Amino acid sequence: MKIGKITSVNFNQFRVKISSDIRGNSVNLAGVVYYFGNIGSYLKTTNSVGEQLICEVVSIFDSDMKLDSAAYDIDSNRELLLKPVGTITRAEKFNLGVGIFPGIYSEVAVVTFEDMELILHTSKDKSLEKSVHQSFYLGESKNLINYPIDISINSFFNIHSAVLGNSGSGKSNTIAHIIQDIHKKKDNSAIGSRILIFDVNGEYKNAFSEHEIGPNLKVRQLKPNIDAAEEGFERFYLPHFLMNIDEWSAFLMATDATQRPFWDKVLQESYKFYMISTREGVERQKFINYLRFKVCSLVHMLLAQGDTDTAIVTAAKNVIYGISELIEFDENLKKACEEEGMYEDLQELYSNCSVAYGNNNDKLKQAAEQVREKVDYGSVQEVISMRASSEQYFDYRFLKQAANLTLLEEDARGNRRVREYTSTMMTRLDFFLDNPDCDFMRKRPENTTNIDQYLDWMWQSNLDVPEQTNMVIIDTSELSKDALETLTSVTSRINFSSRKKLKGNARREKPIHLVLDEAHRYIKKDSKYLLRENIFEQIAREGRKYALYLLISSQRPSELSETVLSQCSNFIIHRIQNEIDMKYVYAILPYFSDDFANKIKQSVPGEALIFGNCVSMPLHVRIKQAFPEPNSENCKIHEEWFKTYVL
Repeated sequence: MKIGKITSVNFNQFRVKISSDIRGNSVNLAGVVYYFGNIGSYLKTTNSVGEQLICEVVSIFDSDMKLDSAAYDIDSNRELLLKPVGTITRAEKFNLGVGIFPGIYSEVAVVTFEDMELILHTSKDKSLEKSVHQSFYLGESKNLINYPIDISINSFFNIHSAVLGNSGSGKSNTIAHIIQDIHKKKDNSAIGSRILIFDVNGEYKNAFSEHEIGPNLKVRQLKPNIDAAEEGFERFYLPHFLMNIDEWSAFLMATDATQRPFWDKVLQESYKFYMISTREGVERQKFINYLRFKVCSLVHMLLAQGDTDTAIVTAAKNVIYGISELIEFDENLKKACEEEGMYEDLQELYSNCSVAYGNNNDKLKQAAEQVREKVDYGSVQEVISMRASSEQYFDYRFLKQAANLTLLEEDARGNRRVREYTSTMMTRLDFFLDNPDCDFMRKRPENTTNIDQYLDWMWQSNLDVPEQTNMVIIDTSELSKDALETLTSVTSRINFSSRKKLKGNARREKPIHLVLDEAHRYIKKDSKYLLRENIFEQIAREGRKYALYLLISSQRPSELSETVLSQCSNFIIHRIQNEIDMKYVYAILPYFSDDFANKIKQSVPGEALIFGNCVSMPLHVRIKQAFPEPNSENCKIHEEWFKTYVL
């Protein structure tokens, strides 16, 4: 329906005079009411080659308005300013931008629901229009009032996406609603969906319950460091033996120069202590033989230093006593050393650590030679070359013993400052071993000794569980900063490593979507996070090839990694009022303008600007309320202050 004509054309603005026949701010067309008299509404015109130009209303005024005229003169000359948005070609294809501009006095009409189908490409897949897998309902358009906005599931979820906005603007509701709407669809089994949510604020448990969502969504609610199963939660584990050297170095704040190589040796020695403690027969003998070799090497290092006998014996006594203490720490380890004669060798060496009138008379040297004769050097080399991978199980309790053994070895080599260089790392090791905040890292699910078994436990994809889990929510709200960074990074890296092993079509099966709540807390744009090479930046660059996608939620986009945010192709931006954050969004996103910035600043909670691969042009949308809602509602101060409490 025609509502007026263009009276002025600029490259970025059209001036339109409303027909005097039009009363009010809406028209009725075939029983549907279309509103055109509000800021942001859509109108269309035609250029000289028959293309339809879609425009947005940016200003409304009365060109004849005078100071002494009536305030509401319906006969006055109303005018609009339009901003051109895009073009519907004669082939009924919509493109952003305008090639050929309209002529003066071109007629202007309302944009209909049918036009919106062409613009949003929702009419191009008629063969799939009845399929529940085609799209999800996001909310209602703010530009074309009452028009429902459906988003293609494939175009939104087949690339990284970001949901940005201030606290309380509706980010959690948006994410919850999208996932709910997809899994609430009738006859939708959604067997292949796998969604992992890092719930930093503990909000999503309330939004996802099988009772409310239905049988199409199988959810596991996990939480670290709980003594017993809390209501609705299972215990979450992130076994220490699945951490690689980079993750250990980051957690222990180890420097590259000295501490990282030191810790690499500690991990290998821990694995060897564990093998002694748990193996039997010939295999155990090989590792005992290696330990015997280590003791002899340490003693000979001390003897070769050329100090006085008193100094040598004193140092040797400390080393031998220290190793004896390490062995006595674990009953199985002590029993194995006793059965293989290792404990007896240590006692013999210790008994020869004596001096008479300042001389040892080579007693220690002779005792060391006797022990050395028992060493099978071929077997030693085999054990030395046997390096444990980052996913081979070992008992965390041997870490302290292995660290102390490595320190003793460095002492024997004359590296007197090694304890000073590693003091921070050893303090962090004590934190790992003793602090309840790290309890989830020290334990493991039953019968889990490698990555594949761990992922089977997480997604319940083993044969013991009839239906695979679709969603895993890890409540990290009670973790410290360093534990949070470790949990999110290691869990994501494990899933990524597993995906990278897949070949051919298997790479595209059972995709994983990581929902990163409060992402600015562990995907920072600088090097202040513990992991210098942040795994999320690698996933952002390479994850799409392995069907591993990020859905980022953050209230501080200016603190996010530029690498991660620049790899996102879909954006849902709620209200942002901080100028630093707005400038960051403005700089990193294509097609962003001052008009968009104003819409974002003026949005009320629940409204958002949508643009990217999932929509053909930016849309201002009122997001549908999730049901059930995430637990993100603000405190109602006026109710709490005057509430009557019963003591």
